[in-house]
Amino acid sequence: MRNNRRWKFTLSMGIWLLGTSLYSMAQSAHYAVKVGDMSVTALLDGTIPIDATKLFSGAAPEKITQLLDNSFLKNPVELSINAYLIQDGGKKILIDAGSGELMGKYGGKLTESLQQAGIQPEEITDILITHVHADHSGGLVVAGKKIFPNAVIHVHQTEVDFWLNAKNKAAADPKHMGADPQSFINAENVLTPYLQNNQVKTFSKETEVLPHIVALPYPGHTPGHTVYVLSNKNEKLYFWGDMIHMSAVQLPAPALPDHFDVDVAAQQKNRKTFYNKAAQEKHLIAAAHISFPGIGHLQKNGDSFLWIPVPFSLEGRTK
Repeated sequence: MRNNRRWKFTLSMGIWLLGTSLYSMAQSAHYAVKVGDMSVTALLDGTIPIDATKLFSGAAPEKITQLLDNSFLKNPVELSINAYLIQDGGKKILIDAGSGELMGKYGGKLTESLQQAGIQPEEITDILITHVHADHSGGLVVAGKKIFPNAVIHVHQTEVDFWLNAKNKAAADPKHMGADPQSFINAENVLTPYLQNNQVKTFSKETEVLPHIVALPYPGHTPGHTVYVLSNKNEKLYFWGDMIHMSAVQLPAPALPDHFDVDVAAQQKNRKTFYNKAAQEKHLIAAAHISFPGIGHLQKNGDSFLWIPVPFSLEGRTK
């Protein structure tokens, strides 16, 4: 009898431990903050492992390893894929659309995150695309079907012109991390269904794309890469797109070339300008690849920068 009781206890403890282990893997998929009186929700699409020595090839591998060690990270680095939801009256606006099926098991969780936040894909009215890389636009179409059937897609005209250009596609280098042939195929697949239904609205310069939201073109990472700025009640939030990929490396060493960039030199210049401006003006930043929820500030630290995440808040406070 005693052995039976012990066996039952051991079995029940094993089931409990298994349950807690599975529960601990179900990470939070949304986190909301306030910008003025508007709600902004970070949404997790997934995470993807990136080899830092390949991303920053040209730098001494031991330097990259040391920078990762300084942040208690190992290579490959697991980068978040973040999108953001802005709710403004009847508008439900996404900044980027996640990766859909284009990152395999590593992405494609955006619609689940939206649903956890109480939003169905059909409710999305507008999607602001920072650029047409797979992890930012792939979620527009899955298995040939539009995931956001009622949304207007806002994107820089140069992005459309570049990625849908047959000559660019034919000349693409398979070894280019930011503009290989598959990137052009992906872009065509996700944009075409919306273009065919006149659901794409483009811009070509700094402009207010929607009330409270201004598009700031910063070409380099891609030809039409765009930063969006939400302004409300004297507060601002800058949606950075791919101004940064790997904070543990790029903030302490901002001059390193990033091989996800289509134009490496141009984007190096953009990063230097934008990092300094963000630190000086104390921008609140939403970054697509900084660890979820990816919202925080930059602080200058000599020739490098520090990332200061917003404090956790049940009220959605950013300070």
